[in-house]
Amino acid sequence: MRPNQISLETAQMMAKKLNMPLEHVMHTPPHILMAKLQKAEAPEEKDGEEEK
Repeated sequence: MRPNQISLETAQMMAKKLNMPLEHVMHTPPHILMAKLQKAEAPEEKDGEEEK
């Protein structure tokens, strides 16, 4: 399987946000990465709405 075609900066941001090694981010299928990012960002959005 080919590595994902994303920039280094994007891969580093995803690795930090998902708490995953950079190598895993580069070799995880894109649809799985997007699902994990959505799940990771969902609690942040709820916390922001409660403060208003």
